[in-house]
Formats: sequence, structure tokens, C-alpha cells
Amino acid sequence: MRENPDWEAVDAAIGDGAEAAFSFLERLVASPSTVGRELPAQQVVAAELGRLGFAVTELAVPAGTADAAPGGVAQASYAGRPNVLGLINPGGSPSLLLNGHVDVVPAESGRWAGDPFTPVRADGWLTGRGAGDMKGGFAMGLLAVAALRRVAPGAIVGQLGFLSVIEEECTGNGTLAACRAGVLADAAVLLEPTDLNLLLGGTGIVWAEIEIDGVAAHAEAADRAVNPVRFLPALLRALARLEDELNKPGDDPAFDHLPRPYNVNVGTVAAGDWPSSVPARARLGVRVGFPRRWTPAEALDRVRSAVLGAAADDPWLAAHPPSVRPAGFRAEGYLIGEDHPLVRALAAAHERVHGAEPRRVVMGSTTDARYYLNQFGVPAVAYGPRSRNIHGTDEAVELASIVSGARVLARFMAGFFAAGPVEEGDS
Repeated sequence: MRENPDWEAVDAAIGDGAEAAFSFLERLVASPSTVGRELPAQQVVAAELGRLGFAVTELAVPAGTADAAPGGVAQASYAGRPNVLGLINPGGSPSLLLNGHVDVVPAESGRWAGDPFTPVRADGWLTGRGAGDMKGGFAMGLLAVAALRRVAPGAIVGQLGFLSVIEEECTGNGTLAACRAGVLADAAVLLEPTDLNLLLGGTGIVWAEIEIDGVAAHAEAADRAVNPVRFLPALLRALARLEDELNKPGDDPAFDHLPRPYNVNVGTVAAGDWPSSVPARARLGVRVGFPRRWTPAEALDRVRSAVLGAAADDPWLAAHPPSVRPAGFRAEGYLIGEDHPLVRALAAAHERVHGAEPRRVVMGSTTDARYYLNQFGVPAVAYGPRSRNIHGTDEAVELASIVSGARVLARFMAGFFAAGPVEEGDS
């Protein structure tokens, strides 16, 4: 039987449960779940899901997920690195899936105010690697579920899933594997750090590794060797020109209002192992944003063309052209319409809490929402708490936004289950 929740009681339960949610977040942040090290954090998630009454299972990520686009190039073996799925009312209808990724990017600890994996609360914020992107979203989502389960259990009448995945930050293979295994729903909400805005779409993203060969030698013979490092400026200029070409206006009206939607970022540079040796090779790790109308293969071809074009101007590089190969993301761009019923329902829930509708935004980045929308026909939108410095030094999440976001999610979930699955044509 569906019930109309007493929202004052639900909000009081969210307030009462906030400290437990923050404590859960601290445990999650304290588990340094970089790529290949996600299992302890997944165990923290599984324990919390179990405490809240979810039926919890582990889902393996098959190695074949990485074989081809839209899957990304695997960063490590998938053995011992499962996704975690919690279900309430398995098999019920309608069905809703909350999605979050437990993996975090590395942290340069020497530049932080403290240990990146020791959570610190101060001035209403919780600091720690992954606090913003996106473990704060876990706390927000499960705080909303806990409050409904406590004071309005009849509001969740269909299947509610909570999926915690790996490798969102580099491939998206965790969510892709879960989708292929049938972990789908009538709609999905990704608890990414959106500053309580509705994130509707993202650009395509590819990672590429560019490798330049040289001739190794003792530094005494450097004038007779070939140091691949000296070719880096020419390649960097070529990549900068590619970025300028990508960002010519008029490509995609949904993204044209962004000042620079398609960034070409050189994130890693590696060469050599000894100051008195000429290195044999140099490598660049590059992340390329690209328009929705391109495929990942087309984007990689553009990178290859830019690199080989620069190489043609140098006798050594022309004879020994750099290699360009995929290295992680092979992600398509994606977009859900701003008037889609799922978007409208979540916006209405936000307005009931905050007195105004949230902003509808797109970003020059990606989320796992692309798989639900592009490959599996599941409406998906991202909504999560306020954060600062994600992927940067002293990353943090605003604790008050976890609470207010939970109030929004509780209203949205209750309305979703009361109304049943929404179709694109619903009004």
C-alpha cells in the first residue's frame, strides 16, 4: 500500500540520521579506494547497505568488458574488484536505481593540509580524497533511504537498487558490466557532485597514450644520442591546436554555451630513470574531450592525426613516428532532455525543499549516465551534494548539502514509486 509520507517526520529523521551518515562517509573516505584498491571501501558500502535492510550481493566485472568501446581499456585485473549491489523489494515495480562509484583519483599528499585519506570536518565541510567525488553522494543517498525506511517504509513500494561501482574515473567498466548483467531499472539517479544542480549531459572522453622513441645513451654521449624529451614541445603545441579546433563554436547547441567544453589535457609525462642517462622513450598520458557526434574511434584518430602531423616536420620523428593508443576512457557523449519526465520529477522535488528549481547543466566531462542513456535506454540524471576541489588538493564536500540533498531525494523517491515509471511522452 502506497502511503503519503509525513514530510516533517521524514525531515526530522534525516536530521536525526545525519551524524550516522557523516560517520559512514568518514569510514568510506578513510578507505583509499584508488584503482585496484577498491575492495575495502566496497566492504564499507556493503556493510552500510546491509544495516539499512538492503539485500547485498557482489557482482564481478568480466575481463571482456574492456575489449572494445564503449568499454574502456582496463587499468588492472578485475579479480577481487567487484561491484556491490543492494536491493530493496527485488523484482518490484516500478524500479529505481541509485548509482555511485567508489573509486577515487590519486592524491599528492605532500600538497594537502593533512593526510588525504584522513577525513577532517571543519566549517561545515568534510575534507578528504573522494569526499566530493563522490563518496558524499553515497552518504546523501543512503541518508534519504534510511529516513524513508524509518518513518515511511510504505513509500518504497517498488524495487530500489543501490549500485556501487569501480573504475568510473578511468573506464566506466564497472557500470557497463553491471548493465550487461541486467542491473537496470525504469530510471537511474547518479549521485555525482553536482552542487545540487541537475547534470543532464557530458562530452565524449578518450584517454590516449602517446609514446616517442629515442636512442638511449650515457649523458656524456647525449649529443650523439636522441633524447625523446626534446620532441615534447612540438607535440604539446599540436595538441593545443587540436583543442582550439575542437572548441570552434557551433558544433553542439547543448554545449556551445560552455566556454571550453572540449579540453585536451596532458595529465602525465614520463621519461627516463636517471639524470645521467638519455631516456629511450617518453610517454604522454592525454585526456581528450570531444563532441557527441563523434565516436571514440574518431576522436582517437584526430589525436593521432595531430601527433603525426607534428612529427612530419621533424626528420627523426618522421622516420620514427610516435605511437598513439587508447589507454582508458572510450566514452561517448550523452544528453537527457531538460524536460524529460525524470528531470522534471527530480526538479520538482528540489523545488519543494529549496523553493526554486535547480539549474539544469551540462559539463565538459562524463559520468556513467552515458551507458544508461546510450546503450540501455534507461533515463538517467546526476544529482548530488556541493563539493570543492574535486581531483585537486584538499577536496571536500559540504555537509549541509548532503542533508538538504537527502531531503530532495526522499521526496523524489516517494513520488517516483507512487506515480510508477514515467515515459518520455508523459505530461
